[in-house]
Amino acid sequence: MHIDNFFLQLVVILFSARFLGELVARFNVPSVIGELFAGILIGPSLLNLIEPTETIKLLAEIGIILLLFEVGLETDISRLINTGIKPFIVAIAGVILPFLLGFIVSYYVFQLSLLVSLFVASTLTATSIGITVRVLADLKRKSSDEAQIVVGAAVLDDIIGIILLSVLYEFSQGEGISLFNVEKILVFIFLFLMLAPIAAKLISNTIKYYEERSEIPGLLPTTIVSLLLLFAWIAHELGAPELLGGFAAGLALSKQFFLPLGEFFRIDANFSHKVEKQMKPIVHLFTPIFFVTVGLSLDLRAIDWHSSFIWLFSISILIVAILGKLSSGFFLFTESKWIRWAVGIAMIPRGEVGLIFAEVGKNSHIFDDNLYASMIIVVAVTTVFTPFVMRLFYSYQAANASDVNNQGPSLNE
Repeated sequence: MHIDNFFLQLVVILFSARFLGELVARFNVPSVIGELFAGILIGPSLLNLIEPTETIKLLAEIGIILLLFEVGLETDISRLINTGIKPFIVAIAGVILPFLLGFIVSYYVFQLSLLVSLFVASTLTATSIGITVRVLADLKRKSSDEAQIVVGAAVLDDIIGIILLSVLYEFSQGEGISLFNVEKILVFIFLFLMLAPIAAKLISNTIKYYEERSEIPGLLPTTIVSLLLLFAWIAHELGAPELLGGFAAGLALSKQFFLPLGEFFRIDANFSHKVEKQMKPIVHLFTPIFFVTVGLSLDLRAIDWHSSFIWLFSISILIVAILGKLSSGFFLFTESKWIRWAVGIAMIPRGEVGLIFAEVGKNSHIFDDNLYASMIIVVAVTTVFTPFVMRLFYSYQAANASDVNNQGPSLNE
């Protein structure tokens, strides 16, 4: 049975996303994986109830913009600055190593094209800050030294990743790969991110003024969504993906945003909290549609599972994805081995940002079905298994610390 009615399609998408998200969460698996599997279940891969129509893709695109808005809103730049140089070391290593390894494997080993190899490599640079923070909070390690380093590094990874995606998006639009295009898009991004807080400050003051005087409820979410869509349109006109607009708006409206003249353009903390609180229901409505659409776009039946390429490529990329991030923690030469391992493991999950890279690659016709499936597999595996590895690591660390205490301080190093 194939469902053609849009309203019924939306009912199935939202219900299946919620049901499977809740189900996997009970097993300590991130809900995003349940939403991804919901798309695989109801899509052409299994039940074939729904196909990703243009309308569904449009709703998913709004979901991406809102998701990156939430990422930007929760980005604490001042906290990042206060953590010192360590997050920067981990972030740079955590971007460069996976990128280089991913590019070498894609371009030189599997002989993919330059643009495809760059997209594959860039997909590996992201770190899922939401999943990592959630696991650290569950383990009561959210305030630990390694948590501060990881959160700061993940924030930087997101920013670098979005910039990389913007550059690659420009390449995928037929402009070609050239130094001039890179310089042009970087200038546009820099100007956009510099001007966004100024615009956001002026707009937020206007919103606050009229909200206090409005006799109709709902002015804040209506105007914030309008601001997001405006920023998304501006980003698109500048040649960057629309989601950069969502990220910039969230970053500009965050409680702790800082740039030159940051104190003057800083958003009132109470207003930022109000924005976050009132926007969450809208974010939680649209972002599952995006993750389900990722699953809908993945047609497992169209993939040649007998081909050695997809298995070799997936396994190879998975290995470099894990090693690249794991190694980033070992650049903290002054830290103990436990913190190095803890940071490296916590940097592994790709989560929602990795899925965004994969989806943009698919929609830009950079990834074919096999490559798209491989990237989804890599993102899913690193996202699902890392929380379990983190729990095992901390259990082992606690047991080892107990043994050390029993045997004396000489074994502590």
